[in-house]
Amino acid sequence: MTEKTSRTSGDATGAPVILSNEPGSFAWGVLAKRHPALIQRVRDAFPYGRRQQEALDALLDEITNGVIEPLAPGEHDRERWADWGQEHSGRSWYDAPFLWAESYFYRRLLGAVGYFGTGPWQGVDPFAPLKQAELRGDFVEEELRALDALASAPADERAAALLHASLWGNRADLGFRVLAGEPAVGDAVASTLVADDSALLWQLLPVGASSTVALVADNAGRELIPDLILIDHLLEQRHAEQVVLHVKPHPYYVSDAMTADVVDCLRRLTEAPSEAGRIGGRLWKAMEAGSLEVRTHSFFCAPLPYEEMPEDLRDEFESATLTILKGDLNYRRLVGDQLWDAMVPFADLTAYFPGSVAAFRTLKSDVIVGLEQGVLDALERSGAAWRTSGTHALIQVRR
Repeated sequence: MTEKTSRTSGDATGAPVILSNEPGSFAWGVLAKRHPALIQRVRDAFPYGRRQQEALDALLDEITNGVIEPLAPGEHDRERWADWGQEHSGRSWYDAPFLWAESYFYRRLLGAVGYFGTGPWQGVDPFAPLKQAELRGDFVEEELRALDALASAPADERAAALLHASLWGNRADLGFRVLAGEPAVGDAVASTLVADDSALLWQLLPVGASSTVALVADNAGRELIPDLILIDHLLEQRHAEQVVLHVKPHPYYVSDAMTADVVDCLRRLTEAPSEAGRIGGRLWKAMEAGSLEVRTHSFFCAPLPYEEMPEDLRDEFESATLTILKGDLNYRRLVGDQLWDAMVPFADLTAYFPGSVAAFRTLKSDVIVGLEQGVLDALERSGAAWRTSGTHALIQVRR
């Protein structure tokens, strides 16, 4: 791997940027196995015509055997991606930074199916069938029924349960399951927190303090529903006066949440009986009243670290009492997609962030910081692929 001097605050020596050119590595597996499998899943989900089929064939051949090609002339964001990828065009996909290559793959996939074009497939989410199947599945039904028992629990127990439901909901990432299969949700031994700053999170959000929370969503469906239920708790118990839910402006990684997905989840809740239905009704009214607001920004679909966020987004996060970033991709963008020493303090690498920030993440890539020596030693001794398997998670907070 090549090294690149980090721009991230708190790092004086730099850490290797993660590439995908090491056979057998997690990043290599995403490009070599997951992306080709995803192309086939998308192809099977829609009756695309010859133009889309040929474009998907060409993309598959390029990522498998070719080099990185620029966006076609006339694409609305060609210049932007040319600027972001000027160092990578003409090189092997495996030699580009993993974060950039993964992001560019999804942009090219959207282009291949005509999402940004002027034809009949314009604006049709290629991942919608996967999201809808999950949202209407038995797992969601079971999770919503479980809310009935939780409704009568003491407030602190309910708060802890909903916080962890939002955290572990990140395991529902559809992209992660394209090849890996369904994680063992009930495996209490494997499912462990490697860092837990939840006590500090609640300190930052005392009851009745008129706080504003920004929550940057990750996945739709089985992750977004527990996120929304947590938002309801924050509003109902007066931990927050307003919550701003930030979502993607268009499809990005497989199951990333957009405004349409928020509405689908709200409908799923409001149609449910008992406690889930009551929560859905409150959230629907909260959106109408403005105490829950959905916003989006083009930067959420950029292959860049949060350190390079534009000023208008920086201002939004700065005005929040706490910003919660959900999921693995947001974590990689928050601390930098680099092979950090796992004990580099989380606070050091997020010192640039405008205001208090929390990361909720199940571990599905190699990046990890902020671990204690004893925790790291125990994880390494386990022999498990704890960094990438989705069986471990963290809640990290910087005041």
